[in-house]
Amino acid sequence: MGRRWVIVLGVLALVALGCKATNGTPIGESSASPVAGFPSSMVALGDSITAGYGACFAPTACPRSAWATGDGTQVLSHYRRILHDNPAIKGHNRNLAQPGVTSPALAGQAAAAAKQPVEYVTILIGANDACQGSMTSPDAFRAAIEAGLGAIKQGMPRARVLVVSLPNVYRIWELGHTNAAARAAWRAGSCPNLLSNPTSTAPADEARRAAFRDRISAYNTQLRAACAAYGSRCRYADISTFAFSLTMLSAIDFFHPNASGQNALAEHTYPDRFTW
Repeated sequence: MGRRWVIVLGVLALVALGCKATNGTPIGESSASPVAGFPSSMVALGDSITAGYGACFAPTACPRSAWATGDGTQVLSHYRRILHDNPAIKGHNRNLAQPGVTSPALAGQAAAAAKQPVEYVTILIGANDACQGSMTSPDAFRAAIEAGLGAIKQGMPRARVLVVSLPNVYRIWELGHTNAAARAAWRAGSCPNLLSNPTSTAPADEARRAAFRDRISAYNTQLRAACAAYGSRCRYADISTFAFSLTMLSAIDFFHPNASGQNALAEHTYPDRFTW
């Protein structure tokens, strides 16, 4: 192996370590007094978007640059926004999101979170349910979300819960199917139900993409309804119409949000005050 490749691999290793530096475990304790109107602890549940996959220039989870609990300098996450107003949250930010999971994983994540109860829980999950194989039915998706919410209510009944809609994932294809770099990245298999044969206008391919778009919309309907059924401790953040740009997607796969996309996600979902 040449010296150049040794250096490159070393840099990638350091990047990966940086991505994993805050993998959801508390990083410190705060002696500050809690500030009314803000939580002093939080946990993020979900899939690769919330895990920050690809947000640190490497094909791995990067919780330090994640929209919800990230503590890095590249993303003004919910955690960093809360920390600005309530120093008591310092070090009390966990990220239990897992790349690649589907909605049934939410119940397990919620049960794990409840072992160390927190005051604020974020949930963003569902894209993988539509991306691969037979798409999860809306009814099964709703049941999985309710199982997760039930575990939260049982273990952390006083926690404020933020359920975030799925973004317009179909827009990724709209923006990228004419971009050579995006098409090349998609060959690795990101979300095949949407991104396979991206330039094809064959009726079967167009129908497949339309079915994907409609299923994401159906999931959002179920997320909104599940949050409403949960009660006054749940708030729904709708980002389904957020018009993100191609520059907000990771150049690794042109699917997951990069640091800019994570920052925009934090901006569009942050509730400002925690009065629900």
